Amino acid sequence: MKNGSYCPIGFFDSGYGGLTVMKEVIKKMPEYDYVYLGDNARAPYGSRSFETVYHYTLECVRKLFDMGCELVVLACNTASAKALRTIQQKDLPTLAPNKRVLGVIRPTTEIIGNYTKSNHIGVLATSGTVVSESYPIEIHKFFPDIKVHQHACPMWVPLIENNEYNLEGADYFIKKDIAQLLQQSTEIDAIILGCTHYPLLLEKIKKYLPPNISVLVQGEIVANGLQDYLQRHPEMAAKCSTGGTVHFYTTDSAEQFNKQAGLFFGGEVKGEHLRL
Repeated sequence: MKNGSYCPIGFFDSGYGGLTVMKEVIKKMPEYDYVYLGDNARAPYGSRSFETVYHYTLECVRKLFDMGCELVVLACNTASAKALRTIQQKDLPTLAPNKRVLGVIRPTTEIIGNYTKSNHIGVLATSGTVVSESYPIEIHKFFPDIKVHQHACPMWVPLIENNEYNLEGADYFIKKDIAQLLQQSTEIDAIILGCTHYPLLLEKIKKYLPPNISVLVQGEIVANGLQDYLQRHPEMAAKCSTGGTVHFYTTDSAEQFNKQAGLFFGGEVKGEHLRL
């Protein structure tokens, strides 16, 4: 660790989905210390109001700051859509001007232009992310000519969190939601999975898509983006400790968290209960 101080990179999600992102970041940069906080006691965030998501997210960000994090990634599309900008612009300047909070939407939108020839892309996400219009707004900053078609999939996260996603019943909802997205345009040739839970459904999603449509999963994209960020901000990279440790925390039952979290992280998880 640098200077003997523990300064992990923090990852926050409303539940388990952010583990699919942190897993890819650790693969790319295993040298850093990491801490994950899942607000499982109050999940899901997808259908909650902007004000509630902002309040919950800020509370968890502050907790990660208290745990030594100088850099926190909102590994949750809903939190990135509904809370990130307010935290960055309103809270950080007074709360922690030298600390940084990043999201998962911007890294994805910065590169989407590389994946479409038709300039028509689809976004599958939670209701909250779709209503926020975050993807169209961010994409148009980088690629003003791209037409964004969005569709909310309210059943997908519950199917995953209740371990129903591998059963035939899940296929009904996946097939239906994909069909409704594709009905918006016959020209869609790339789809963003705008929820960090959705990689667990990737094989089923591909089953109901034409082979010419590419699917973007956020984990690797965010990992590349974070590596690039640390290279461009060596002062932040110097603060982050390099002990290669990973710690997991949940606001709900640690026993239940540990049962489910391995599915998303791709390995055994031993988390601890944390009171906010």
